[in-house]
Amino acid sequence: MIHTAAKTGSTFALLTDLVAGGGVVVLSGAGLSTESGIPDYRGESGRKRPASPMTYQTFIGSAAARRRYWARSHLGWRHITGALPNTGHRAVAELQRHGLVAGIITQNVDGLHQAGGASGVVELHGGLDRVRCLSCGERSPRHALHLRLAAANPGWESATAEINPDGDAVLDDDLVGTFTIVDCGGCGGVLKPDVIFFGENVPRVRVQECYTMTERAALLLVLGSSLTVMSGYRFVRRATELAIPIAIVNQGATRGDAEAMVTLDAPLGPTLAALVAEVAT
Repeated sequence: MIHTAAKTGSTFALLTDLVAGGGVVVLSGAGLSTESGIPDYRGESGRKRPASPMTYQTFIGSAAARRRYWARSHLGWRHITGALPNTGHRAVAELQRHGLVAGIITQNVDGLHQAGGASGVVELHGGLDRVRCLSCGERSPRHALHLRLAAANPGWESATAEINPDGDAVLDDDLVGTFTIVDCGGCGGVLKPDVIFFGENVPRVRVQECYTMTERAALLLVLGSSLTVMSGYRFVRRATELAIPIAIVNQGATRGDAEAMVTLDAPLGPTLAALVAEVAT
């Protein structure tokens, strides 16, 4: 494939031509949600973040780790649920409404694509708005758990903390030790957010759905992802194998730049709004 290292104007024109052809499959990452106030793991806001995300192995192997996760997540959840879709999310939905976007794969767990009007979104890493019991497998709304945790921990709503990309808050260990966690209301099992933690595998059926979507694409459009993690990068590799054009809009370099037909280092919201103005009017 041709890696375009042209001026921004000609690069945007090429991006416009590719999207105008339709059949676009979007692969989005945390960079798309930074304009909604949700920090990015690897962007500028991520570099300022002192804590490391919880791993699956740590979560299931330690009651203390689960207490730490839920204490921090209980405070962080209000930040995630209070976030609003930004111009970039709404632009993707608008492209979909005009029949140009055939599918959306997101690595994000914030639900902002759907809130912005998109439909049929495949949440590669799950969604923070759901909770799953590791014993009976029952899924329930995160809001219901939030109310239970609030009742078990009066006064916590007034606490403030720095918020991480996955809705996790940075808290002092002494404060974490006073937090009371709750178990599954049905079987008493351990509750976990219905998201894929670091070190956990994405379900095979979900991965295959994303591969199928990618294989049918006329263009794979990567938005706001550094593609550092193989979980998302594998779809770029698959598109490359099938000679499907790849376009990347991201702030900063990405792992997939050498495989892309066009790369644009620019803010997501304004760029996608301009794209909609060109192809969806």
